[in-house]
Amino acid sequence: MKISRRMLLALGLTLPASGLPVKILSQNASPTINGSEMKVISTWPFGISANARAWELLNNGASALDAVEQGVRVTEADPTVTSVGYNGSLDRDGRLTLDACIMDHSGMCGSVAGLEHIKHPISVARAIMEKTPHVMLVGSGALDFAISQGFPKENIITDDAIARWKAWQQSQKTPPITPENHDTIGMLAIDAQGNLSGACTTSGLSYKLPGRVGDSPLIGPGLYVDNDIGAATATGVGEAIIRVVGSFLIVELMRQGMSPHDACKEAVKRIVKVHPNTHPQLQIGFIALRKDGKIGAYGMRKEEFSYSLTNTKYPQGTVIKPDSWLN
Repeated sequence: MKISRRMLLALGLTLPASGLPVKILSQNASPTINGSEMKVISTWPFGISANARAWELLNNGASALDAVEQGVRVTEADPTVTSVGYNGSLDRDGRLTLDACIMDHSGMCGSVAGLEHIKHPISVARAIMEKTPHVMLVGSGALDFAISQGFPKENIITDDAIARWKAWQQSQKTPPITPENHDTIGMLAIDAQGNLSGACTTSGLSYKLPGRVGDSPLIGPGLYVDNDIGAATATGVGEAIIRVVGSFLIVELMRQGMSPHDACKEAVKRIVKVHPNTHPQLQIGFIALRKDGKIGAYGMRKEEFSYSLTNTKYPQGTVIKPDSWLN
């Protein structure tokens, strides 16, 4: 019998243990970086601190997979980011459910959705990838699995999150389309061996219907990695991103010869086509990292979306505002 990589991983491999100055750039085109030297990109300015952890690991010889997992864990534990992990936004009924996915250079992936009481869903997603024959676990099954793997069950709902939820209950208004409302950290990295990996984690749409799942834990819409071509990840209104399978679309467009910038723009264009009347209300952002090291990004709403880049040129990180559909 042929022993597959998945079967070997399922034998019980263990997981690894788990305030910078920011320079803001504004540009019309995404930066081109020759070669495939190490780099990390992630969604939003709050990605800078996550990038810093990932960059530290890459410089110490870690794989891109380790870098993206440990990088986004920084954001999952950061109470100042109210759309991811600890102190994330509650659903309509006052519960905090977390979603995440991870994908490595070999095409293996893991995902978790509707996970409660666990601070680091990205590490649970990696455990699913490496220790089970499955890709995705949800809800109580995901929690049971996490506890069986030694993840501590914690209270990750803060007084601040409860106060925000109560204020929303009193207003009964639709949550505004802002980064604080429903934005993910998605991270892509390339390591010293030239291998790509990606991770994506979120608390989802604020005050969502219980059971709602967006694009972030879905391999294809929220994240996709093809080590021969490149990687992409998404942030924003998950329903719109799911409808065009955004991240997979971007990677396939890069396969056909599009630049990362143009591929991200085309994905936004597809969303506009599906939502001809409502797209101005949609917060959308895509980032992409090609195998040769070239990066690109594109957003929907003018000057709203930005992403963080860390590389040898910007070892302390920089935030870049890419082009947007609505100028």
